[in-house]
Amino acid sequence: MDAAIITIMALLFLSFVALGVFVTVKAAKAAKRGVDRTLDQARRTVEDTTLRAKSFGQTGVAGELARLRLSLRTSMRATQEALQAGVGQDASLKESLDLFHRLSGHGLELDDDLKRLEREPERAYVSGQLPELTARTERITSSADALRRAARERALKFAEDDLSSLSAQIDVEAGALRHWTDPETTREPAQGTASRATPADEAWGRPAGAAGQSEQGGPGAGSEPSAITAPDPRRTAYPWEKSARPETTT
Repeated sequence: MDAAIITIMALLFLSFVALGVFVTVKAAKAAKRGVDRTLDQARRTVEDTTLRAKSFGQTGVAGELARLRLSLRTSMRATQEALQAGVGQDASLKESLDLFHRLSGHGLELDDDLKRLEREPERAYVSGQLPELTARTERITSSADALRRAARERALKFAEDDLSSLSAQIDVEAGALRHWTDPETTREPAQGTASRATPADEAWGRPAGAAGQSEQGGPGAGSEPSAITAPDPRRTAYPWEKSARPETTT
């Protein structure tokens, strides 16, 4: 019995140790990913600032290479953010995001080529490569811009359709709330049709046949005229009122 208890305690201890190690490793990996993202963001910010400074402050081959890299990075980053933000709400953008990932491979390859040419000492050779590099940059950025604009136009179209549908529903509801029947313009029911409910009866909660019975003196009434009495306020009902509770008798 003691050996079994010791074994169970040892297993529980090992389980807690393993769980602690697992949690520690997960936390360390998450922290590392956070640090890596921060470093990558800082590195991109520094590179963008450097490229922007070169594109405005330098002329010739160096300035043109900086402008190409800055245009490529700006277009690709904006498209990536737009697609990743929209794919959570529109599953149709998943295919567009897959196409962008393929396009990103060409963009990264072009960016590497541009970076190598920045370190190329022979400027004449770099000048000869600029037309082809410019054409590649324009093709990639044009494709990225097309994906980004299409995704944004799709989101705007869906938002506009939803707003139009909501406005139409609100108009219908507002019209229903404003609908009522004027009791003064409602014709009185003819003799012999006391059981039919008029629109005013239905609109104001008047029981069917009440008008006919009041005119005929009620069922079984003789030739004696009915007494003229004030209406009982408890029998007056309106659509917006709650139904009266029945009186209890003891």
